[in-house]
Amino acid sequence: MTKGIIAAEAPPRAKASLLPEPFATRVSARIKRPLGDLFGLKSFGVNHVTIPPGAITSLYHRHGVQDEFVLVLTGTLVLIHDSGETVLEAGMCAGFPAGGTAHHLINRADEPATYLEIGDRQRGDTVEYPNDDLQLTMDDTGQWVASHKNGAPYA
Repeated sequence: MTKGIIAAEAPPRAKASLLPEPFATRVSARIKRPLGDLFGLKSFGVNHVTIPPGAITSLYHRHGVQDEFVLVLTGTLVLIHDSGETVLEAGMCAGFPAGGTAHHLINRADEPATYLEIGDRQRGDTVEYPNDDLQLTMDDTGQWVASHKNGAPYA
């Protein structure tokens, strides 16, 4: 795609979450619009994400290989991280180097919030979920595989 688009009108991701149940339900209120995929981007991903009031962006997590960056476009989100909480308002951003601070965002406001989520797409990434019996590993084909922390796969 070579023309510009309105990010908030891009089609939502076909599958709301890559996570197995019961985790997928916990993030089911978010709407992810994979902007990078629309333009054929391979080195990094960009998502336009809408978070309704009371919803979370993801489970509390950290990546092993990939860096992440978020930029709040509208509304107010609370960044939950290893050291506590930080309020992020429209125009504010945060970054998460691989292997660093675990984090997620929650919308505690009365209005929806939107943000851009940007991350690289390095192979061999892992995602650790400190508060849940879940881990993700990217396989050789670039697909995510979910397992329990003891390595047993989710069915």
